[in-house]
Amino acid sequence: MTDGSTDVSRRAFMRTATGATAVAAATGTAAAQEGTATESGTATGTEAGTDGGGGGGGEAGPPDFGGYLDQVGNFDGSVTDARGQDSATVEVGVEANGGPYGFGPAAIHVDNGATVQWEWTGNGSHNVVSANDGPLDSGDAVGDAGVNYEHTFEEDGIYNYVCVPHEGLQMKGSVVVGTDYPTKSTGGGGSESGPLGVPGGAKMLGVATSVVMAATLGMAYVFMRYGGDYETPGDQ
Repeated sequence: MTDGSTDVSRRAFMRTATGATAVAAATGTAAAQEGTATESGTATGTEAGTDGGGGGGGEAGPPDFGGYLDQVGNFDGSVTDARGQDSATVEVGVEANGGPYGFGPAAIHVDNGATVQWEWTGNGSHNVVSANDGPLDSGDAVGDAGVNYEHTFEEDGIYNYVCVPHEGLQMKGSVVVGTDYPTKSTGGGGSESGPLGVPGGAKMLGVATSVVMAATLGMAYVFMRYGGDYETPGDQ
């Protein structure tokens, strides 16, 4: 090969190497942008789920009752949303748990400062008492129909309560108040605290891009340093 052919071959090689490097760099940039978009979407989604759920302002997510209502016959996992109301009513003695042994609804969500009224159906004698240390205590069980007890909630949280005579029949209920209360994990890693990670696919693509760029530049150095016989069809 003549010196002129060698120069042409070198120029052809450098054009090829430069093009491959540019493609690799563009691919790496696109992967980085994709990773950034994914991170941004995750952060936005988590923040929206934390701060924007429900009518009475932000909430941390689905309330976690700690299994308290798991055996309650008329609890299907849903919570009645009574936020935005000054007062809400819970019936006492609805059909559940094999008889008139339920609170309806079993779980309700109210704003801080709202009043919950417990209205007896007249079916059986019942009361409303906090399950642990808490503010709810309607006294002895009564059977008269009507609103026999009410309470205004002034602190956020989850308030579990029970009908003492029928606790063994799972006559239980819960009141969720405000926005600051224990919540269930949403799963999927989207709501985990800590710095956001780069998606695995973007990492792999970034590594592959780095390898291609290093190999291309290395070959270019060897060719320029020691020469070679690389030719393109147009150089013949």
